[in-house]
Amino acid sequence: MKLLALARRYPLLSGGLLATAAVIVLEIAKMSDAARWTATIAVGAVIAWTAWGMLRDILRGHYGLDILAVVAMVATLAVGEYIAALVIVLMLSGGEALEDYAQRRAARDLTALLDRSPQTAHVMVDGEETQTRDVPVDEVEPGTVLLVRPAEIVPVDGTLLSAEASFDESSLTGESVPVARTTGDEVMSGAVNGSAAVRIRTVRRSADSQYQQIVALVHEAQQTKAPVVRLADRFAVPFTIVSITIAGIAWAVSGDPVRFAQVLVLATPCPLLIAAPVAFLGGLSRTAKEGLVVKGGAVLEQLARIRSVAFDKTGTLTQGRPVLVEVRPAVGVDADELLLLAASAEQYSSHVLAQGIRRAAVERGLTLAPAAHAEEIATNGVTAHIDGRTVVVGKPAYIAALAPDATRTDLQAGQLAAYVAIDGRYAGALVLADAVRPESADVIAALRAHGVERIAILTGDADATASAVAAELGVTEVHAELLPAEKVALAAEMAPRPMMMVGDGVNDAPVLAAADVGIAMGARGSTAAGEAADAVVLKDSLAPVVGAAAIGRHTLRVAYTAIWIGIVLSVGLMLIATTGVIPAVVGAFTQELVDLATILYALRALTGPPTVSRSDVHPASVENRVNIAP
Repeated sequence: MKLLALARRYPLLSGGLLATAAVIVLEIAKMSDAARWTATIAVGAVIAWTAWGMLRDILRGHYGLDILAVVAMVATLAVGEYIAALVIVLMLSGGEALEDYAQRRAARDLTALLDRSPQTAHVMVDGEETQTRDVPVDEVEPGTVLLVRPAEIVPVDGTLLSAEASFDESSLTGESVPVARTTGDEVMSGAVNGSAAVRIRTVRRSADSQYQQIVALVHEAQQTKAPVVRLADRFAVPFTIVSITIAGIAWAVSGDPVRFAQVLVLATPCPLLIAAPVAFLGGLSRTAKEGLVVKGGAVLEQLARIRSVAFDKTGTLTQGRPVLVEVRPAVGVDADELLLLAASAEQYSSHVLAQGIRRAAVERGLTLAPAAHAEEIATNGVTAHIDGRTVVVGKPAYIAALAPDATRTDLQAGQLAAYVAIDGRYAGALVLADAVRPESADVIAALRAHGVERIAILTGDADATASAVAAELGVTEVHAELLPAEKVALAAEMAPRPMMMVGDGVNDAPVLAAADVGIAMGARGSTAAGEAADAVVLKDSLAPVVGAAAIGRHTLRVAYTAIWIGIVLSVGLMLIATTGVIPAVVGAFTQELVDLATILYALRALTGPPTVSRSDVHPASVENRVNIAP
């Protein structure tokens, strides 16, 4: 079954192999006429198929190496060298199949990411939360009441019917902290619900909702993105002109048309068609080892030439999860005791801040205590009875209602606080922030060292928060509070080119599709971004971005060198063939030695340069960049 699937996928290669096998059998059986006609019909079909595709490309202004291949096949058939013609067919179809395989393998790795797009909606029956039926999101009509369970993605735009709720909108807006909503507020599709089930009344169909609007913008950006010309095709016209000129001179001087075919057999573009795909396939394998899946060789080539880079902030330059930066105890309260009791209570909370508080306590060597009883009040906080004491962690208003002496603490841009009350008295606050990734500064420095001239931050987050992150990383160009369409417009104007965009959220998908190279943070980012991007980072780290750029440059050097090896050897053999000492069939098989030389050199791309993600990017500890002080 696999062989049949491969045969259907690569009809020229499978047809060429069958025709070659048939010709060999007929020649062994002493049926030379039948062998010649079989080869002529098979090669003639390939010539017609290739010429038709070549004509369509020429009408679009694209000139490829197929021109030289067609001329070589026609010439060898015209002088009766049908075995040589079949060899050209196999090399031409084999190179195309190899390049297609590289692209398909990368695409398969990308589509293996989980689909984040909402597929179904829980429609409430008679207003009962316990009675719901699942329907495809495309069938949900405006005015329908839906149930959105904890941690689920809102499937369709709607208004909140529940009293209050908390939503993670970071993948849509870039806002790094959860957003509180109350009855009547609009909730966007693509937002992630908090810890409590909520009811919403839909206001739009799925196709008109926020998530689908962004997906539509992605498709528009992809359609307007200019295609990249294959590396080998850039050599097509000059190599074709040189080859035909040498063959024509040999024919004119000798007066023998066979001499024309003998030269062109050695001029077939197989080294160019095979060397570049092999090199890029090696580069793709190398980037995969570094934790980055790249869609194809053209993307790798663009990575090698990057001159401008733009980053999203939340989840890209930052960790995308709040971490504790400071403990601010009230007078008379010990900082470690405050953190211990708060973290022990937060064991029973699913709020996004709870994980950061618990992690900080463990990092300080504190042993969390179990609670005799715990209760979470959705969107407000958690209450726990620990060692005979009542500990409440939550919002300032909620804590103030329980502890009248509570006071708000001063916060900087991008910070938020969890307030704590112990036995009815205000105990202090825990300040958290979305910390910068420990490797972000090193990644930016490494990109600059490798020739990137312009680096910017494009984010939907608040200007003050974005500017604070930029200042920490040494980035001077910041564009904040952007909508997806505004990101696309800024990316389109960014120079010098090529331009690379790195992001993770649904709101980044359009600009990832529009950039010359879009890289999605796939470890925790949305699949909408992954599908729109040209490459996906599979690790929760920015380091593979630098590694991919270095691998791209190394791969490009290897590919160019392999191509020039093929050109020099081919031209040298063509000049020898002008004397008539190399018969066409011998020339066809001699060309295979040239192919072998170029392939062996192209395989150097598998070894790659020194691992940049480890040598140029030195991960620093979080503590070095975040001040966790009492």
